[in-house]
Amino acid sequence: MRKIISILLVTLLTKISISQTNNVKGVITDDKTNLAIENATVIDINTNKIVLSNAYGVFEFKKIIANTILEISCIGYETKKISTTNNVNKILKIQLQKTELTLNNIIVETTNINNYNKIAAIDIKLRPINTAQEVLKIVPGLFIAQHAGGGKAEQIFLRGFDIDHGTDISITVDGMPVNMISHAHGQGYADLHFLNPETIDKVNFDKGPYNAEKGNLSTAGFVDFKTKDFLENNTFKKEIGKFNMQRISGLLKIYNSNKENKKEQLYVASEFVKNDGYFESPQNFKRLNIMGKYSIVKNNNTKLNILFSTFNSKWHASGQIPERAVEDKSINRFGSIDNNEGGNTSRTNASVQFTKTLGSNWDLTQQAYFTNYNFNLFSNFTFFLNNPVDGDMINQKEQRNIYGYSAKVKKIATVFNKKSITTFGIGFRYDDIGNISLANAPARIFKDYVQNGSIKETNSFIHANENIELTNKLIANASIRLDNFKFGYKNILLGEKNFKTLSQSIISPKLNLNYDVSNKVGLFVSNGIGFHSNDARVILADSVKNILPKVYGTDIGITLKPIKNLFIKTIFWHLFSEQEFVYVGDAGVVEASGKSRRIGVDFITRYQATKWLFADIDISLAKPRAVEKSKGENYIPLAPTFTSIGGLTAKLDNKLSASLRYRFMGDRAANEDYSLTAKGYFLLDVVANYKFKKLDFSITAENILNKKWKEAQFETTTRLQNETDTVTEIHFTPGSPFFIKAGLAISF
Repeated sequence: MRKIISILLVTLLTKISISQTNNVKGVITDDKTNLAIENATVIDINTNKIVLSNAYGVFEFKKIIANTILEISCIGYETKKISTTNNVNKILKIQLQKTELTLNNIIVETTNINNYNKIAAIDIKLRPINTAQEVLKIVPGLFIAQHAGGGKAEQIFLRGFDIDHGTDISITVDGMPVNMISHAHGQGYADLHFLNPETIDKVNFDKGPYNAEKGNLSTAGFVDFKTKDFLENNTFKKEIGKFNMQRISGLLKIYNSNKENKKEQLYVASEFVKNDGYFESPQNFKRLNIMGKYSIVKNNNTKLNILFSTFNSKWHASGQIPERAVEDKSINRFGSIDNNEGGNTSRTNASVQFTKTLGSNWDLTQQAYFTNYNFNLFSNFTFFLNNPVDGDMINQKEQRNIYGYSAKVKKIATVFNKKSITTFGIGFRYDDIGNISLANAPARIFKDYVQNGSIKETNSFIHANENIELTNKLIANASIRLDNFKFGYKNILLGEKNFKTLSQSIISPKLNLNYDVSNKVGLFVSNGIGFHSNDARVILADSVKNILPKVYGTDIGITLKPIKNLFIKTIFWHLFSEQEFVYVGDAGVVEASGKSRRIGVDFITRYQATKWLFADIDISLAKPRAVEKSKGENYIPLAPTFTSIGGLTAKLDNKLSASLRYRFMGDRAANEDYSLTAKGYFLLDVVANYKFKKLDFSITAENILNKKWKEAQFETTTRLQNETDTVTEIHFTPGSPFFIKAGLAISF
């Protein structure tokens, strides 16, 4: 009997020992650079529980079984397995080795509520990057169009929206807003040309109004760019191409120190571009970017980034031309009616970001930023409609300073054995806009003001976010945001003392659910309310009643990984807008056009056919309609209904890579009754790179089939100088013909 009891006691103690739980913490770094790897996936093989590494590469499991296996993976790195035996209550130091890109180690998981984070991580490594503005096209279904000589912000299309230059998409760079509210040329104007593409480290994006940290303008979605904190190498690059295109880019480490508990670097990046363009009238486009960034990381819990950048560009443009002038051969498709269009713009940024991990799993992030911005644009949309003698050229101009601050605290905790992430944030943005004006200026000679004034606009906000595991498979994310706006406008044309103010607040709740059916199937539902503010000038002129129109959104989606090399995401979505607005730039007015509804489907797939061959396809379908208009007259002009982008990419031995890519935009309505059509297009591009030791050779060929296509199209009423009557028809900017450029980069 005593022997039996002894055996039972030993067995019980053994089970207790085996099931004993402990905490396991680790730091994941790159084996070559010793830099932290963020968003690496760490799986407890015993329970299939997943955590992600933070900005310092740190991860932690609470109450983990003592002798289990951890699997660590990250896109672009070899997967590694580590036993926790003899490693409990210690800080694991895990180094991952870079390898060729593979989709094997991507799993379907609900750890991150952002449903596009894995797509972004894959695409930034697969797709070629020519300009920062083109990186926007990494967002599935997002298209851009340039129609003013290369220096103006591109027109953006997404989820059935003609977003114009940024009205319904929020864009940031290192936490600084790119969008300009109450801008001289349009609400939310987002010019990304100040960002050097070689400095981009990560792109984070999501569609719909489902993130409480994103407020104004984030109705169709948001895109956040993050520049590199640390350079691996110094780089110099030179590119030349057709149409007298030249580009020089350089990244240089000024100071670098890489120790185990302290990493520090100061680097400078610069870019100079010139281009005459493919038009008969040379663009004479020139752009210069300079950026300096200092970063320091200490003890895997403290991080400081200080950034300064400045940018300047100037250009000429041929503008949008009428179809009738091309058809009667008075000009060709690369000609112009008024070649005095163009302008110049500049932007200077300063930013300080500080992040600190405090006690009890609290993280604190603070940022203060300043932007000085200048804009000067000459356009002629209507030719000789209003002024039959001198022409209708207008000048839109502004000068502004932006001051901003934000603070966020995040707490990771365990509640009833379930992981909880609580986030609180506050902040403000203040725009001090002086000399914002619209003037008649035939041949760039000032004639008279249509509008002239100054704007003071403040957006204060607070948000709270709770991310909690309801079960091992289900994560809920509930959040709420409060925004307060104060608008002030002084109309100088009515006298110096004329100053109006108005204040309004809006609450935006969100609820997102992610459910893991397995590590191959995930389901998600997102609901939320977003909004965009309207131009202060038209609000205070009482021409717009709905100051902060809401957009109500729902996404229902499924993520699949049926086989190890195939990743599929399908999303059914719905957006209802309280008010549509059309900005008429040459008149300085906003036209309200009522409620709208958009429904659609996004299909996204990434496939690795072989070790070296990858395929990707994005398809977006949308049905945008005005709710309060009768059938047949309820089309939303220029709203995209069918878009697709994709391609094949070959990566061989980390030396040779080549990509064949396509872009497709379907036909769409150019006006409310679809009596005019904005014609679609299908284009093919080729990009190839070859690395030999420290040299990197590249070649890019766009529109290899040399298709005649229209990049930007508008229904416009105009009159030419020899005409007595006005004509309403499609006016367009031609897309680029066959274009080729070659580049050589050297690392040292």
